[in-house]
Amino acid sequence: MRVVFAGTPDFAVPSLEALLDSPIVEPVAAYAQPDRPAGRGRKIRFGPVKARAVEAGVPVFQPDSLDDPRAVFQLQMLKPDLLVVVAYGALLKRAHLDIPVLGCVNLHASLLPRWRGAAPIQRAIEAGDSETGVSLMRIDEGLDCGPVLARRKIALPRDATGGWLHDRLSGMAGELLSDSLETLRSGQLAGEPQDSSQATYAKKLNRSESAVDWTHSATQIERRIRAFDPWPGSTLRAEGATLKILRAAAVAHVEPACPGRVLSAGPDGLLVKAGRDAVRIERVQRPGGRAVDVREYLNGHPVPPGTVLESSGH
Repeated sequence: MRVVFAGTPDFAVPSLEALLDSPIVEPVAAYAQPDRPAGRGRKIRFGPVKARAVEAGVPVFQPDSLDDPRAVFQLQMLKPDLLVVVAYGALLKRAHLDIPVLGCVNLHASLLPRWRGAAPIQRAIEAGDSETGVSLMRIDEGLDCGPVLARRKIALPRDATGGWLHDRLSGMAGELLSDSLETLRSGQLAGEPQDSSQATYAKKLNRSESAVDWTHSATQIERRIRAFDPWPGSTLRAEGATLKILRAAAVAHVEPACPGRVLSAGPDGLLVKAGRDAVRIERVQRPGGRAVDVREYLNGHPVPPGTVLESSGH
């Protein structure tokens, strides 16, 4: 089975590995977004999928736009039986969907139709979902709306972070693809139509979301801290210092105080009033510094009770 893979970030690498490891797959090409500057030196670096494909000897194509007639022709010349898409970063149009003999499939990091869109991992944590997973779907025109061919579920632990869930679902996507290849080769791509009335949209993460809004409830703030770890993070300003919050807990608190006011600062952490209840900040990091427990931070940088914390975007 001649398969073209389209993906860009590290989330997609286990799915590419599933194709490389399969005895029934001939990986004829990998598509990735164009290389872009990264890091402090702004040097051009290969993305994770491109790097792995090059290492495996798979030809890599990086068109600026798949809609370019030359890119469409290029895909036609590869004569794929199947196109597998995982976090590629661009929507496929009818011109692309009609090329593979068996069709096009996508692995998406949610239980569709919940959390269609760019940031399903973080939005599931932010919303307090009790479970999530990965979906294998046939690609139709539109955003993550095609019939679902298979799903894998996972219970969401109460301490799950965006980084942990990213890695967990990335591996699950590779496993689901590996287990589905025989079915895909047989052409069984009918799937279960999505109920669009149940669809929710996972909007793309924005750097501005790192600023903690203390008027939110403590539960909302704690979920966002976990969801946005490692990026965009959750930050505040205390006594002139910018701090990234690495761990926090929602705590019941009924005494009136303005949101953002420090209620106590001690061995257990920094207790801050939220719109409802309070948030106990337990672990923080200064820019360029190491992660420390708040107890250690307070030894050198006292934050008096009564201080009103500022929100701080990057």
